[in-house]
Amino acid sequence: MQNIYKTPNAALGVAETNKVLRNTYILLSITLAFSAVTAFISMALGLSHNVGLVLTITAIALIWFVLPKTANSANGILVVFVITGLVGAGLGPTLSYYLSSVNGGQIVLQALAGTALIFGGLSVYVLTTKKDFSFLRGFVVVGYLLMIAICVFLIIAHYAGYDFSTFNLVFSAAIILLMSASILYQTSAIIHGGETNYLFATISLYVSIINLFTSLLHLLGAAGDD
Repeated sequence: MQNIYKTPNAALGVAETNKVLRNTYILLSITLAFSAVTAFISMALGLSHNVGLVLTITAIALIWFVLPKTANSANGILVVFVITGLVGAGLGPTLSYYLSSVNGGQIVLQALAGTALIFGGLSVYVLTTKKDFSFLRGFVVVGYLLMIAICVFLIIAHYAGYDFSTFNLVFSAAIILLMSASILYQTSAIIHGGETNYLFATISLYVSIINLFTSLLHLLGAAGDD
């Protein structure tokens, strides 16, 4: 079967792929650290959940409408930092909520450890086996669309006074599965040359990591309440 990622110059293709991979992980590490700083600032300022929601929605809008127009320019890096800064700040109120609860610090640390374990394990698996996970593209795309639609529904239901606590837990577990598939797909796309823009790759992996972390927080938090 023909390799759809194969380039005429194999050496050049490998060098370019390694460059994208290296730049992606460097920028991903920096943006995660930057998000931690903005999350701390958000917590120190005592931002409300409503403000956090607005910041997160703004970040999503930038991913959809601004990043695609700037990803091939120097301005794209600035956009990536604005996006990750907003997401970190938007996460602040959630972190404050969990840290103020009983065993909150332990729950947050467990969520961080779980996120690192899942991301690291999946990444190492793809990088070691070189397996092609391009077949997951349809699942990931449809999954993201469903996730957004369900999130909108749950937000509206919350403000309308409806309680979907049990469904929220099932949804969080489903997000962990979806984000795991997204990490496999995106990492595979990088190493096989299907993703050549490290800004897009960084944001894709960043979003997966943040969603993994928040979903684990919700599950661990619910378990801690039992």
